[in-house]
Amino acid sequence: MSVPSKARVCRLDIWINPVFDRIITPEPQLDLQILSKDPSCAMTADALALAHAYHVCAAKDDLPRRWFVDEQLISSCPELLCVSAGGAGYDTVDVQACTAAGIAVVNQSGANANSVAEHTFALLLAVVKRVVESDQKLRHESGFTREDLMGDEIYGSTIGLIGLGVIGTCVARVAQGFGLRVLAYDPLLDAHQIRERGAEPTDLRTLLAESDFVSLHCPLNAQTRHLIGAEEFAAMKPGAVFVSTARGGIHDEIALYEALKSGHLKGAGLDVWETEPPRRDAPLLSMPNVVATFHTAGVSHGGRHNVARSSAQQIIMMLNGDRPPHLLNPQVWERYLERRAKALG
Repeated sequence: MSVPSKARVCRLDIWINPVFDRIITPEPQLDLQILSKDPSCAMTADALALAHAYHVCAAKDDLPRRWFVDEQLISSCPELLCVSAGGAGYDTVDVQACTAAGIAVVNQSGANANSVAEHTFALLLAVVKRVVESDQKLRHESGFTREDLMGDEIYGSTIGLIGLGVIGTCVARVAQGFGLRVLAYDPLLDAHQIRERGAEPTDLRTLLAESDFVSLHCPLNAQTRHLIGAEEFAAMKPGAVFVSTARGGIHDEIALYEALKSGHLKGAGLDVWETEPPRRDAPLLSMPNVVATFHTAGVSHGGRHNVARSSAQQIIMMLNGDRPPHLLNPQVWERYLERRAKALG
C-alpha cells in the first residue's frame, strides 16, 4: 500500500545518527521537518500540530518536557498518526494516551541490544577487576602493591538477569562465553521460553540469593519502579555485584548506597540514574567500588546507527499502512489504519 499524499514527519534538532535523515529524505511521499527543541518555540508547536509522524527522543532528561508525547501534546496534534521512540525505552511517550487517541507507537527494541550487552560486561568486569581503582591509583598515588588492587575471576560464577528480552538474551549469550551459570527472572516468559533464551528460570527471591552478579534488563513502568530496593539488596548474596543498564528508577539508589556502604555488596556498575546525569555529589558517585557511566550503554556508533535506521524504517512502514515489527500498542492498529486512510487519502 502506498501513501497517496505527502505525509509530514517531524523530529527535533536533538542529535540522531544521520542515517535517519538519509532514509526519510529521499522518500517522495514524505516531508521531513527538523524542529527546534526549545520548549518556547512556537514554530515547533505549530509544526507538530500538523505532523503525521513524530520521531521522539526516548531519553527523558534530554527532551524538554513540553515535547513529551503526553495527553497535552496529543490534544494539540490532531493529525498525529504515529510516534517512533528513539530507543528501546519509551519513557517520553504515554502509550496509553496514544492508544486512546488512535496513535500507533513503536520503539526500537533490539536495535542496540549488542551494544548494551557489551556495556553490561564492561561495567561488570570494571567492578570485579577493579579497573577504575587501579587507573586512579596509578595516576595519583604511589607506594601500593598489585595485591592492594587484587580483583576476582568471574569464570564459574552465577549471573542473575532480571528481564530476558532482546538485551537480556544477548547478555545471557555473552555470559555463557565467560563460563557463567545464567539465572533469569522474567514474569512475561514461561520456563520453556527462558531456557530457549539461554538461562535457567527462577523466581526473583532465588535469583537474588544465588547470584554473584545481578543485572537489570527490564523496562521501567509502574510494576518495576523500585523493584529492587532495600529488601532486595539485603536478599542478595554477601559480596555480590549489582549492575544496571536498564532504566533509572528500577532500583532504589539510596538503598543501593546503603548496601554498598555497609559492605554487604562488593560493588556496582551503573549506567542509568533517576536523574541523568546524576549530581556530582550523588552518594553513589562517592563510592570507589561504583563504576558509573552516563546512560551510554546503547550510545555506541553502531547502536545509534541501528536505532536511527530502525526508527526511519518503521515510520515509513506505518505511513505506508504496513504493520511495523515493534508496535507497542497492537490493539490500536485497525483504528490507526482508519485514521491514516482519512488523513492521507
